[in-house]
Order: sequence, then structure tokens, then C-alpha cells
Amino acid sequence: MLSKMFRTSALIVAFSVLACTAWAQSIEVGAVNPATHTLTITIKGTIGPILSGSDPLGLDGQTGTVKILASESLNPTKHTATSATYTLPPGAITVTAGSNKFSTKSPSKMVINLTSTADILTFIIAGQVHGVSVMVTDTNYLKAGSWTTAVLKHPGVFSPSPQTLTAAKTAGGPGSKIKYTVFGSTSVLGFSGTASNSATVDPVLPEDDLD
Repeated sequence: MLSKMFRTSALIVAFSVLACTAWAQSIEVGAVNPATHTLTITIKGTIGPILSGSDPLGLDGQTGTVKILASESLNPTKHTATSATYTLPPGAITVTAGSNKFSTKSPSKMVINLTSTADILTFIIAGQVHGVSVMVTDTNYLKAGSWTTAVLKHPGVFSPSPQTLTAAKTAGGPGSKIKYTVFGSTSVLGFSGTASNSATVDPVLPEDDLD
């Protein structure tokens, strides 16, 4: 009888140890889950010279800033072996060009293209300036190797940061530039300045019972 009781007690102790171990492992796994980060990219500098078009908005020589917020949990909507296209939600991009300022009210595109000579970061943005619709393509040439290929799966920070942006010399050539279309007319201007980025951990909101 005592032998049977000891066997039963041993089984209970073993089960309790296994249960506690499993519970501890579940806590440990939950603790190492990566936190969600928000990527902030800031591009600022001087617009110009005019490479093609008539520049109806008069941006040549003006200062310009593009600020982007993107979740690092985004998946690409399109990708190849060397490029990825991400769709950013409305309001994710704010553009200031001279006295013109607008934030996106529709989805935008962020395209990252990794090449042997440069890592190219491009934004395709639709917005309105003084009630007039404007389509903007902002192309930025970063140093080759600024990203690893991991950026083709999820957005991430580039390094080094900040980096110097050199203006393109021709509308179709390498270098940073801004193309915009307004009133059916397309203009391309160079852009020189800096590109910087950072990532911050999103706050974890409490799961309060609202009932």
C-alpha cells in the first residue's frame, strides 16, 4: 500500500514539475518575441537644378523635406531578387517643398532597389498643393550596401545614417532627384542634401477590460 502511495506521489510531483517547466518556457518565448518598430526616414536638402520640364511650381532652389513613417512589420506588395515595393498607408508621408506642403491622403509606394553601385530608395506620392493634384516621385541614391537583403522582406534602417545625397546631373541619369506632374506637365529636378533614419519601439497598450 505504501509503495503504491509513493508511486502516486511521485507521478504527481513529476507532472507538477513538467507543468511548471512548460509554463516557464511559454513565458520565455513570449518575452523574446520581437517588438514592433516604426521606421522614420527624413530626407532634406535643396531642390534643383531643373533637369527637364518647366517647373511650374517654382521649386528650383527651394528647400525640401520628405518625412516617412513605416512599420517594420510591413510585407512587400511586390519584390524581386534585388528590390521590394512596400505600400504605405495614407498620412505616412509628409512633403514640404518651398512654401508647398502636403501629407498623403491616399496610399503611397516605397521602393527599395539594391544595386552594385547604389541602394536606391524611391517614394511615389500623390497629393494636393493648394487644391491642385500633384504626383511626386522622389528618388534617393544611398551608398551601396546601406541595407542587407533582409530589407526585401521587411523595411529596416539603412546604415550609415545620415548620408549625403548628390543631385542627378540628367533627368534619366544616376543621382537623387524629384519628378513631379501637375497640370499635365512633368518636371524633373535634382536634389542634394541628407537622408537619415531611425527606428523606435511602438508602445504596448494595456489590455484593460472595457466591459
